[in-house]
Amino acid sequence: MAFRGKEMMKKMINKAGESNLAPGVKEQLKKCIPDSKVVMNRAKRGLYAGRHIQFGNRISEDGGNKSRRSWKPNVQEKRLFSYILDRHIRVKVTTHALRCIDKAGGIDEYLLKTPYHKMDTEMGLFWKAKIEKMYEELGQMEVVFFSPEDEAKFEQGFKDLKLAERAARRDARRKMFGWSGKQEEIEDGRTSQDSHDETANAGDDSSDGDLHKQWAVNS
Repeated sequence: MAFRGKEMMKKMINKAGESNLAPGVKEQLKKCIPDSKVVMNRAKRGLYAGRHIQFGNRISEDGGNKSRRSWKPNVQEKRLFSYILDRHIRVKVTTHALRCIDKAGGIDEYLLKTPYHKMDTEMGLFWKAKIEKMYEELGQMEVVFFSPEDEAKFEQGFKDLKLAERAARRDARRKMFGWSGKQEEIEDGRTSQDSHDETANAGDDSSDGDLHKQWAVNS
């Protein structure tokens, strides 16, 4: 539910009469009644970009009879990615707010560019203040550039760390599923036998080559 403070102010002044109001009463009424939409209920828990429930009349085609009706905004639940938070934000937004976010270039840019007086929901104000604070802290951080040699060392360190983690997971699985030492010995024996066969094959090839050379010299 939402209603406009300006329309309420006009109705109250028209009923009481502006000439009948004492000096200072109109300013006090303006302080009590906000000059913008007062957002309530579900509109506080999303980004609506100024789109709220509206009220009007439904007019019949035959007799022109009027009956009150309301128009609700098209609200969708979306997951929007925030670069400063490095994660997705699940939020309820209107289709108009989605177009504004796309035009701004993302949820972070939309929250930074939209002024506070246009952010008419509690959730929008909360996220805007949080994003601004995080960007301010990010701007105060020092930026350090590394040489290509240091970057290569960092990459090699990350690769070694991944290999160590992989080996630790393999050892944990072996302990969990009862990997015995005999199986390791069998695997080691297989690998040693394979290496012995490869060396033997290489020796045979070299001996064959020597025989061919000797035959060529004799001929």
